Order: sequence, then C-alpha cells, then structure tokens
Amino acid sequence: MRLVVMGAAGRMGRALVGAIKATPGAELVAALERPGSVALGEDAGLLAGLGRLGVTITDDMLAAFAQADGVIDFTRPESTVAAAEIAAQARIVHVIGTTGLTAADEAALAAAARHAVIVKSGNMSLGVNLLTALVRKAARALDAGYDIEIVEMHHRHKVDAPSGTALMLGRAAAEGRDADLDAVSVRVRDGITGPRPSGAIGFAALRGGSVVGDHTVILAGEGERVELTHRAESREIFARGALKAALWGRGRRPGLYSMADVLGLAD
Repeated sequence: MRLVVMGAAGRMGRALVGAIKATPGAELVAALERPGSVALGEDAGLLAGLGRLGVTITDDMLAAFAQADGVIDFTRPESTVAAAEIAAQARIVHVIGTTGLTAADEAALAAAARHAVIVKSGNMSLGVNLLTALVRKAARALDAGYDIEIVEMHHRHKVDAPSGTALMLGRAAAEGRDADLDAVSVRVRDGITGPRPSGAIGFAALRGGSVVGDHTVILAGEGERVELTHRAESREIFARGALKAALWGRGRRPGLYSMADVLGLAD
C-alpha cells in the first residue's frame, strides 16, 4: 500500500515513517510538511533516523496524494480538513489522528467520507480503544450514584485540552449512560463551584515534561472507586495502530470509521 505521511518531520510523523518502513506490504511514497517548514527538501528517512529512503519532504499535497493509496495524518485541524477534501477527490484512504477538531471540522470530514474511506480516532492504540469499550460498559453497568471523572496528562508541548483521547473516553461514558456529553461535561472548576451535579462527567488536564499520554477514568461511588487506566510509553503504539487502520481501510466502501471498527470492538 502506497502511503503518504503528513507532518513527517514531527514526532508522530517520524514514528509513522519508521512503522511504514518496518511493515511488509506498506511503502512510503511521499512525506508532507507545512509550507515554510525548515524540513522541506530533507529526506524523510534521514529525519526519522532510518537512513536515506529517497523520499523528499515537500508541501505539494496534490502531487503526493495523486501517487498514493492512503494518507496518515496527525497534524492540525486546518491541515486535516484541507487534506480530507483532496483525499476524497483522489479516493484514497485517510487515517486521521488529529485532535482539537471543531463541530464544523467534523462536519467537513463527514462530508468527505461520503466519497472516500476515513478512519478517525482520538487515539489509535489498541489499548486505548479497548479501554474505551470497557468505559462504555462500566458506565452502563454502574448507575448515576457513581460519579465519572477523567484525568489525563500529556507533555508540555500539547496544544489542546482536554485531549482527544479524554474526549473519546468521555463520549463512551456518556453513551453508556444514554447522555449527551456536551450537556453533562464539566471542563473547568475554579472557586466556589457548589456541589457536584449528579450525572456530570468531569475532566482534568495536566501538562508537563515528556509524558506521551496517561488517561484514567474514575467511577467513584459511595464506599468504593473503580479506576480504569492506560499509560502510553511510546508514540510507536499510535503509529502501529494508524498503519493498521490504513491497511484495513483499503478496498472498503466510503464512510467514516473508527478504530473500534478496525479492531472489531464496535458495539
């Protein structure tokens, strides 16, 4: 499968280049960076510490997609939305790990998915997607007497909060309770907040150091507490999951899919 990596000079981009090189049946045919990036013109393999691969980093999305079967995209919302339109025109698989998407961005991706396969997830790891399924089941099994709180921590460079994974876990918890996450989520607590509303789903975001990603979902009842935790120790888990999603998506009918579909965890 001929693949393009967007954001190829970044931490995730370099991990994706390495995962593609290590996977039989996958080939890196193009590597993209934003216009003006200092990485333009560099060899993607050299930047990833793999030796020269003969794939020069460019900003020409049209030319890159024209020679590919799929694109893997962990970038910024504006780049992802622009890429979705072009990927849909090219009828190639678009794997999206970008977070911080707005409702308008989500609508644009849903429109693009009418013409091409899009696999989108706030987290591409097998463990997190298993955790998501467990959170949904736990929230369904335990009544509103169990308060749900989601705590996440990431490295100091992360620009959005709560993380896409935390929101994915929150949506799973809300689905388990037949609730609308937007209606019950609490993102900020400061000052005299009053008692905790029954049925609320709270979020706490921590930032510091080089933490790849820690997520804990707490279900706190009277006299007991259930905690479900995932700790990411390497970005390679996300790269491997994204590559699995790309290979899975090839030949599928157009549509908007998730990692739960890829891993057979969808309810």
